[in-house]
Parts: sequence; structure tokens; C-alpha cells
Amino acid sequence: MVEQIKPQYSVAWIQKIAEIPKAVWDELAIPLKTPFLEWEWLNNIETSGSATPRTGWQPCHLTVWRDRQLIAAAPLYLKGHSYGEFVFDHQWADLSHRLGISYYPKLLGMTPFTPATGYRFLIALGENEDEITQIMVAAIDHFCDRNQLSGCNFLFVDPDWKPIIERYGFSSWLHHSYIWSNQEFNSFDDYLKVFNANQRRNIKRERKAVDQANLTIKVMTDDEIPHHLFPLIYRFYSSTCEKFYWGSKYLTRKFFEELYPNFSHRVVLVAAYSEDDEKRPVGLSFCIRKGDNLYGRYWGCLEDYSCLHFEACYYQPIEWGIKEGIKMFDPGAGGQHKKRRGFPATPNYSLHRFYNQKMSQILKHYMGEVNEMEQEEIDAINQDLPFSKRDITFQETLD
Repeated sequence: MVEQIKPQYSVAWIQKIAEIPKAVWDELAIPLKTPFLEWEWLNNIETSGSATPRTGWQPCHLTVWRDRQLIAAAPLYLKGHSYGEFVFDHQWADLSHRLGISYYPKLLGMTPFTPATGYRFLIALGENEDEITQIMVAAIDHFCDRNQLSGCNFLFVDPDWKPIIERYGFSSWLHHSYIWSNQEFNSFDDYLKVFNANQRRNIKRERKAVDQANLTIKVMTDDEIPHHLFPLIYRFYSSTCEKFYWGSKYLTRKFFEELYPNFSHRVVLVAAYSEDDEKRPVGLSFCIRKGDNLYGRYWGCLEDYSCLHFEACYYQPIEWGIKEGIKMFDPGAGGQHKKRRGFPATPNYSLHRFYNQKMSQILKHYMGEVNEMEQEEIDAINQDLPFSKRDITFQETLD
């Protein structure tokens, strides 16, 4: 469906990323910091059967054109549930239900199953961002009104994009992730120096436990990764989901298989091998890199080894990252173990608009109070970090 907006612009809603040629989409996506808005990642999520109408993720992407040139796009999904989003809006859904208002379906902007900051509209360099953004927000409002959607939500947004969208009446909801930042470290020992003596001993003890288990750890990326490891990632991912996160196995085996070869240049694997088998790992951590940013995504092990999780998911990526010039490492969702290992609570935001007037008024009235409580939690977490030095730089909350 194509709508004419202005004489020089038109908008079109597409049902799959594959409707746009890869080179055309990536001309918008490659300049961004995040790798998770690139064509290969988004298309793979759809074609692998991971994000589809059957799984409750109906692709409904917005595109803006000048004649036949794509100048802007927004990955969007119609949702009939809130699973796989990692921003838990069940309280809003419950409130809506008690008010007799339908909460689903809703329109969602994010990379499916990916709680990593960076979502934004993709707008070609050199275009008038304010003008294009106005066109896109108006198209979204019209689409939601015509299809009787409860609201539009953008999750894990790019912090530079947040104030732009707030100007169009979206309310910001504060959350936090656990993010490691490189404090000009030159070595892993430099990283250890920021901890108090007790935690330094603890980290050294955890790394020694892996050494004593006679495991060999390999960090591999791009063409260093054997092809046969890509299907194995699913096995480790699936194992962890079944052990600890029942109901959260969102990605299919095909998704991981299809990362090779067209997205393998972004993949970083940390593999643990026993001395009995140097070809098939017993533990695996799967990360994605773009520029000086590293994102931990999935982890799993086939046998229990003391402290292997910490080694594969934190210490090895940090040690490798320091050597590779990584500035930011987002190890993934959850925080129970991360804050003790140098990952401060770091603010991130989602942006929301409800189209029901009553829900919209409640959202705007209470969101300030909700955000204040979240900020207090962030401050409390960071006051309890096991650092010996207090000149560690924390990312500040955006006003």
C-alpha cells in the first residue's frame, strides 16, 4: 500500500524486509552504530521463521520514498502479545484490561528479541531529518488510527534519537541495562585495578577455576569461525533457554545457520574446548561486533564447569575487547552477575504513545514518578559496585 504525502514524497508499508534490496536498505543502516538494524540481521529473523505472524510478530515496516529512491525506513511489527520485547509492559496491559480498553494489537518498533540500545528511524544522510520524521510519525498515527491499534512503542531507542521523538508527544520510560565501558584500559590487569581487593581476588579465583578444569578458550571472529559452529550455536542457545528461561526460545535453528556467511563478519564466538575434543566446544558465548561496540547475545554449555559462564561471557570478551579497541560492551539481558564484574547500571529508554485518551492521560501523569523510582534503583545499584576507585565514568541519565 502506497500513500502520497507530499508531491516529492510517498510512504509505503511493507510486509517483509526482503521487499527492499539489501544494498538499498543498508545504505541507511550501515552508518548507524547498531548492527541490529542492518538488512541481513532483520531479514534473517523473518525468513528463519523467528519473527512471523505465526509467532506474534507481524512485520509491518514503514518506508519513505522520493520517486523511486528509499530515503527512510522504520522496522515495525504488529504485536498481539508482549513476549520477546524485554520491556515488561504487562502492568499497562493489565490496567488497560481493567479499564475495558483493548491493549492488543499494538505497533512496536524494535529489533525482535534484541534488548540492545540503538533503535531509531533510518533516514538517509543529507535529508531533512525533522521533515522526514514528521512524515513518518504522521504515517504511524494514521496507520494506528485506521487499524484501531492501542498504541505505538519504540524500545531500546538510540539516546540521540530520544529527544527528537519526544518532540512529537511520545512519553519516555526509563529502564536500565548493564554496560561495560572501556576506561582507557590497556590490558585486563588495568580492568582488574578498578575493583576492590576482595573482588580482584574473586575474579582471579574464577578464572583459575576454568584453567584448572583443563579447558581451552578460543575467541574467534569472521573467517576464523569454522562453518560447523554456526548450527551448534542454536544447541547452546536452546539448552540455556530450557534450563533457565522457559518460554523464551524465540530464535530458530535456521536463524543461526543463516548467519554464515553473510553476517559472520559481525560474529564473535568465545568457545570452550575440553582436552578430549578440540573440535566440538563444551561451552559457547555468541557476540556481535560493530565498530568499537560489542554485544553479548547468547550463551550455553553442555556440561557444568565452575565459573565457565563468567569466563566466556564477561572476562574473555573484555580481555579480547581491550585488545581490539572495543569501547562499549553490552553483555545482554539480566544483571544478577554483571554488576559484580564491572558492568554499571546504565539508563536506556523506551518511548510510548497510547491512542486512547484515558490511557494517554494516565501514562503522562504517572511516567515521571515511575522514572524517578527507576533512577533511584540505578543510583543504588551503582553505589554498591565493588570498585576501589570512584572516578569510574558512569553514563548519565538523559533528561
